[in-house]
Amino acid sequence: YDVVVSGGGMVGSAMAAVLGHDIHFHDKKIALLEAGPRKEYSHMPDSYSNRVSSISPGSATLLSSCGAWDHVCSLRLKPFQRMQVWDACSEAMIVFEKDDLDDMGYIVENDVIMSALTKQLDAVADRVEVFYRSKAVGYTWPLPSHSCGTSPWVQVELADGRRLQTKLLIGADGHNSMVRKEAEIKNIEHQYDQSAVVATLYLSEATNNSVAWQRFLPTGPIALLPLSDTASSLVWSTSHDHAAELLTMDEESFVDSINSAFWSNINHSDFIDTAGAMFRSAISLLKPSGTAVRQLPPSVAKVDPESRAMFPLGMGHATEYVQHRVALIGDAAHRVHPLAGQGVNLGFGDIACLAHHLSAAAFNGSDLGKGPSQHSALAQTVTTSGLLN
Repeated sequence: YDVVVSGGGMVGSAMAAVLGHDIHFHDKKIALLEAGPRKEYSHMPDSYSNRVSSISPGSATLLSSCGAWDHVCSLRLKPFQRMQVWDACSEAMIVFEKDDLDDMGYIVENDVIMSALTKQLDAVADRVEVFYRSKAVGYTWPLPSHSCGTSPWVQVELADGRRLQTKLLIGADGHNSMVRKEAEIKNIEHQYDQSAVVATLYLSEATNNSVAWQRFLPTGPIALLPLSDTASSLVWSTSHDHAAELLTMDEESFVDSINSAFWSNINHSDFIDTAGAMFRSAISLLKPSGTAVRQLPPSVAKVDPESRAMFPLGMGHATEYVQHRVALIGDAAHRVHPLAGQGVNLGFGDIACLAHHLSAAAFNGSDLGKGPSQHSALAQTVTTSGLLN
């Protein structure tokens, strides 16, 4: 194979789909390794998934490049035009919005994105071979300058005994990346000692629901992301013990806790409020039109009983994204806090950068496995812009 992508999640599938639909890869062979079974998305269920992502316009453009975004739009998504972030201990607040009334982003269920990518992978089955229920158990790396009798390609050993070889191995296998470990790429890690609680919530009344809300509590941020005019997705970062408590609460107590987290001023400090008021007054004198209008978040009425879940939070950052014949993307390269569901945009930023250089290498007839290493610094710079695009 010219390229093997290890990991068939959103980022790995998007990487394979983007390359598969690239005109310069028309004569290339790509393999995508996915440890799980193929999931059929013949129709979306009426209920929403509890795992969603905030897709930036830049990520939407990337998904459009392989035809996946049209499928996303035909299924379901919720655009938002404003993001309001405020503090639970003071009146501090910041608002992000587009002056030209364009969408700031889109809240999309991860299953919807995977459904769209699966369709687009099927459309290029002659170029992209997807290996489901296939887990890599070992890699053999070539030397930068191979000698006679040794393979210049990466050897991939699968759990069922099959062996693949590739000019370029792309690790999209998550924050516990085996590709990263086998390549002996160091990873800087930190555990937040927190968990994220996710759930699908239903609002007290229908609204336009075009605002993404995030409040910083003393225990961590809580976010309410719009799914429709009547439903929103919860991402609440808090201590492990509190997260476990939230999962075992009855529905009424759980809903009350959410509304209190967004509305209560119990953590306010008179000193901080006074200082904040003086600061805002000074700012208004310097820039009278610069004060954002505070909006009130919607009230939550109930929770989907099957949607509550929790997962641990941590960060990680690989010291290198690329080496000879290997590249890391997504959580394999950088794991971040799920602030407002933004993390996947970094992974899509990786794809945009790497695909650009691989497409140029294919057009020029260059060795795909050597090209990415020449652009390591640029890759890390462009990736960081994923959240901003």
